[in-house]
Amino acid sequence: MSKILDLMDGRVLFTLVIGNTKTAEIPGITVAGANMDLIKYTPPADSELLYHGRCLSIDFIPATPDGKPTPALISYTALRLTKIPLLVVDSGLLVKPKIPHLTLSAPVGGNIAVERAMSYEVAKNVIENGKILGEQLSKLADLLVIGESIPAGTTTAGAVLKALGFEPKVSSSMPTNPVELKRNVIEQAVKRVQSKDPIEIISAVGDPVMAGVVGILSGCKRALLAGGTQMVAIANLAKRITDCEIAIATTEFVAKDKTADLSLAPCEVFVSKIPLANSKYPGLRAYAEGFVKEGVGAGGLTLFALKRGISEERLLAEIERDYEKIVLRKQ
Repeated sequence: MSKILDLMDGRVLFTLVIGNTKTAEIPGITVAGANMDLIKYTPPADSELLYHGRCLSIDFIPATPDGKPTPALISYTALRLTKIPLLVVDSGLLVKPKIPHLTLSAPVGGNIAVERAMSYEVAKNVIENGKILGEQLSKLADLLVIGESIPAGTTTAGAVLKALGFEPKVSSSMPTNPVELKRNVIEQAVKRVQSKDPIEIISAVGDPVMAGVVGILSGCKRALLAGGTQMVAIANLAKRITDCEIAIATTEFVAKDKTADLSLAPCEVFVSKIPLANSKYPGLRAYAEGFVKEGVGAGGLTLFALKRGISEERLLAEIERDYEKIVLRKQ
């Protein structure tokens, strides 16, 4: 049994690693933004919301095309309730957030359907920068909780898992997962992988957020990866190049997704129950209906909130309170 859950009562730091991949430009691959032009703003806007309860780079919070809110809303509530400190890391952004943040000097990831995500040397440099950061953050906290925000991240995760020898099943922010589209992209991408070297795989078919998180894991001792199938891919990469003790925490919405396969994780996976199915708001109930599901550390942060004595009923009430304050005031 992992000791990671026991460390939740100690010094904890939430690190959100954000970036972009041009893979998100493939039509139909993601709905992590109201339209294609806004997708590039999703990661910085997510991070701004966590600090301010509002976005600065755009005038509204990231949402699906029909208005279902970013999981950053859930993470914001959990952070507000638990008072866990937050650090944002730029690992390949198109648009920089208007908040204090660190950078790993990562590039925007290439569209893996037609090109490498980045060069081998660049990926190696990002990982090395991440390692330095992980070493320093481990001096500040007993446990790092790491979340991510990168549109189309499940597709690059699928390609990484395929390159590692798995038959990937990855989740989606849509209730009808574009499985065939993702499979075609993945099959094209893995043709350019030249070896089983984790850095080669990241640089060929991964994305800059993967490189950043793997690097941070290389420098720290214990981490809870707060996310879904992207974190399954990252954990498999990290296990090949680091001794960091890793566990994954995700939402029940990913765990119930029949198009995702969390059994591919090389570590324990904890599932956070978020009672959004009981919400009075359709935009929140949509999570239980297969929309959005996870992101921005929502599963890991709500797991902390529940473990620290906040009931499911109160968690739902507080999420609804923030939904009213942040989302409905913009309508």
